[in-house]
Amino acid sequence: MSNSTRHTPATTATTAIPAGTAPPEASSGHKAPGQESLAPQQTRIMGRASYFLAWFGGCVSIGTFAMGSSVVGTLNLIQATVAIAIGCFVIGIALALNGAAGYKYGIPFMVQARSAFGFAGTRLPGLVRAVPAIVWYGFQSWIGAGALNMVSATLFGFDNLVFYFITFQLLQIALSVMGFQGIKWLENIGSAFILASLTYMFYATVQRYGDELSANLLTMEGSWGLPFWGATMLFLGIYSTMMLNVSDYAREHKHGTGTSLLTTIYAMSILPCTLFMGLIGFMVSEATGTADPIQVFTNAVDNTPLLMATLLFIAFAQVTTNVLNNVVPPTYVLMDVFKMKFRTATVLVGLLAFATFPWKLVQPDSADGLQLFVQTYSAFLGPIFAILVVDYFLIRRRTLDLGKLYDEQGPYRGVNPAALIATVVGIVAALTFSSVSWYASLIPAGLTYLLLMKTWAPCQRFSH
Repeated sequence: MSNSTRHTPATTATTAIPAGTAPPEASSGHKAPGQESLAPQQTRIMGRASYFLAWFGGCVSIGTFAMGSSVVGTLNLIQATVAIAIGCFVIGIALALNGAAGYKYGIPFMVQARSAFGFAGTRLPGLVRAVPAIVWYGFQSWIGAGALNMVSATLFGFDNLVFYFITFQLLQIALSVMGFQGIKWLENIGSAFILASLTYMFYATVQRYGDELSANLLTMEGSWGLPFWGATMLFLGIYSTMMLNVSDYAREHKHGTGTSLLTTIYAMSILPCTLFMGLIGFMVSEATGTADPIQVFTNAVDNTPLLMATLLFIAFAQVTTNVLNNVVPPTYVLMDVFKMKFRTATVLVGLLAFATFPWKLVQPDSADGLQLFVQTYSAFLGPIFAILVVDYFLIRRRTLDLGKLYDEQGPYRGVNPAALIATVVGIVAALTFSSVSWYASLIPAGLTYLLLMKTWAPCQRFSH
């Protein structure tokens, strides 16, 4: 944890500190950039508008293009649009549910998970959340570097993708160490640019390929069955990582926003970018057979200045998304497991992204590979999401004891076997129905966890 001022939570039934246990550190007063900690958050820096814009700017996942490309030939244009919309509203509900604990108590995901998994057991959800984040970090950084390299090659004749990848990654690491203060301003300022760019790109796509698209995508039969629901899961699967660690962000949002409004903020901030990007990838891939986002926009935009602006947007969008979605989660995992400082952990996460070999993911058939990647990690994330929601709402009745959550020798010490067994049950169910893995995992994992916590003696110390 950071060396911030120690603060003892109010001694109520929900926050009592056990005798002999050091009180958790907490942020109080002004929060300096980069001074994040795992302690209960007291200083919250995001109001409703700022929080909305942070999610808006942070959800421009380049993987959404690939997911749009991956359902070509399966759905028609109307079905693809509805699938994206349903996915976004499921995301909104899921974020509001699992973010409730972090929003109320100011605790991050790794602390929230202790009541369900135990202090040692949180390494499982932490690892499951961190690995996809680092892979996406590397993948999106390579895409952003590719966009910058194309701008450089076109305008200046300098073509060196490796140079731009290393430079781009070092820039993101520098931005990351500023913490949520830097994230807030980066996302807020970038949102208007992102919306304007996406609107233009969508318009350019329709203008160039409209006749061909109307002939193919509106007239094909498609499917409203399992392939349709599988598509909704693909678009929400991109955010299934965020659903798990949403408390890392909710703890920064100022108090006073009800659950229904929070759900709306999440869903409506994610919907525009996801809809635009998913449909652009869907339509251009149908028209050209190309899934690489750089090639997609090179084909769609004829005007060189507009193409340069579009490519710069792609690069900028990777920064806003990576800093929010793919840096914070593994950083908090490293802080919890290895007791690192925030800045040290963010630098290490940035360096680990080099080891994902992202150039292997950006291939002509990358859409199919990324589809499998999303389906697979969603099979692991879904059960953990279900366990955390059941734990907070049904086992704890929305009341947490912060003292126990920060007491390594308390009742949450070690590993909760109920959570591990329920996770395995959920994973098996998810992999059995891999096309809808996240959906398929929820009830088996949640129900197994609830029954074990209610009836199995080894879990009883975790149930209070």
